[in-house]
Amino acid sequence: MALPIISADQRLSEKRCAKVALVGVPGAGKTSQIRTVDAERTLLVDTEAGDLSILDWAGDTLRPRTWPEFKDLVVFLAGPSPSASPEQAFSQAHFDHVCQKYGDPAQLAKYDTYFVDSLTVLSRMCLAWCKTQPAAFSEKTGKPDTRAPMASWAPK
Repeated sequence: MALPIISADQRLSEKRCAKVALVGVPGAGKTSQIRTVDAERTLLVDTEAGDLSILDWAGDTLRPRTWPEFKDLVVFLAGPSPSASPEQAFSQAHFDHVCQKYGDPAQLAKYDTYFVDSLTVLSRMCLAWCKTQPAAFSEKTGKPDTRAPMASWAPK
């Protein structure tokens, strides 16, 4: 097997993207920034049905309502992580399962921008889901376990 050297031409032709988070107080106009991108090439991932300010925006929208739905959407949009083991989220197995559910990811080829609104709602979805997981409960009492995990790297 040869050393997998990537030539300069290959590296320079790779698709690149920026990841940007807009942060601000409610009403500052974060959602309205979607008007600055091409509606034909942008997919709005609307987690809060908060598109009132952009009702006339002509782009496509998805509305995941749960954390598992959002995780499925992310692996479908971004593809599998080569470092994830088969039982983990975002693995090749997860991606294959989601492709069976949603079809060929080539249907996303028209989009070069994913606009996710809102990270606050996503964090609430994630927390609500986490609170239902077995690890969130004490094995002894069955009650919610709110203790923070010990950080083994912390100085003693």
